[in-house]
Amino acid sequence: MTDTSAADLVEQNKRHWDERVPINAASSFYDLDGFRAGDEDFDPFQLDEVGDVDGLDLVHLQCHIGLDSLSWARRGARVSGLDFSAPAIRKAAELADEIGLGDRARFVSADVYDAVDALGAAAFDLVYTGMGALMWLSDIQRWARTVAGLLRPGGRLYLVEMHPVSDVLDDASGTAVTGDYFARDARTYELRGSYADWDAQTTHNTVTEWHHTLGDVVSAVAGAGLRIEFVHEHDVIPFRRYGTLVADGTRFRYPDPSRRLPLLYSLAATAV
Repeated sequence: MTDTSAADLVEQNKRHWDERVPINAASSFYDLDGFRAGDEDFDPFQLDEVGDVDGLDLVHLQCHIGLDSLSWARRGARVSGLDFSAPAIRKAAELADEIGLGDRARFVSADVYDAVDALGAAAFDLVYTGMGALMWLSDIQRWARTVAGLLRPGGRLYLVEMHPVSDVLDDASGTAVTGDYFARDARTYELRGSYADWDAQTTHNTVTEWHHTLGDVVSAVAGAGLRIEFVHEHDVIPFRRYGTLVADGTRFRYPDPSRRLPLLYSLAATAV
C-alpha cells in the first residue's frame, strides 16, 4: 500500500467518525448525562495499573469525544486530548467547559502521527490510549515512535485495547476461528450506523481497519526505545463483543470459566 492510498483511507475513516460524533454523543451508550453527573467507565484494573495521576501531564491519543480524558482530569491530571476528528474535539471541549474542567483539559484536532508537533516533544508524564484505537492506525511503528516522542524521561505509556485475537473469532460464539491472525492487509468494509446506535441513519459507511498482533504492538513499543513494564491479558470487556458473553455487573465474560479467551489486554512501558 502506498502512503497516498493510506492517506486516502484515513481521510475516509475521518469522514466516518465526523458523522458519528452527534450520534454517539446523543446515545445511551455514552450516557453524557450520567457522565456530567460524575459517572466514569474505567475498569478497576486500569485504575490499579495506571495508579495516581494527580498532578501529572497526561495525553489521551485518539480521544474521540473525551470522556476518558476528562475522567483522568477529574482525578487530578492536566489532560490533553487529541483526535483527528474536529467535531469530536469540539464536543470534548464543550463537555470540559460544562463540567468545570476547561482549565485542566485542552483538546486538539490533529492526526495522531502529528501529535509531537501539535502538543510538544517530551511534554508528558503519561500517554494513555483506550480501547478501539489501534485498529485505525496504518503504521504501528510510527505510532510507537510518536508515543516515545511525547514522553518525558521516566514517563509512561499505558494502553488498554481489545485483544487482537478477537479480530479472527466469530461474532456468535467468540470461539471459532474465522480469519488469519497473522494477516497484515488493510480491511475495508461497510459499517452502517454506530456501535453506539446501530439504527442511526448514516452516509459515510466505508471504513478501513489495520490488524496488529500482540507481538506487533509489543515489538513496536520496544523498538521505539520504551522499556516494557508488563503486558496483561484480561477476560472481561465493557460490551457484548460476542453473542455468548454473559453480563457480570457492567462487564461481559465468557459463560464457562474453564473455557476462556482473552478479551482485552493492557500494556505499560517507560521512557528511559
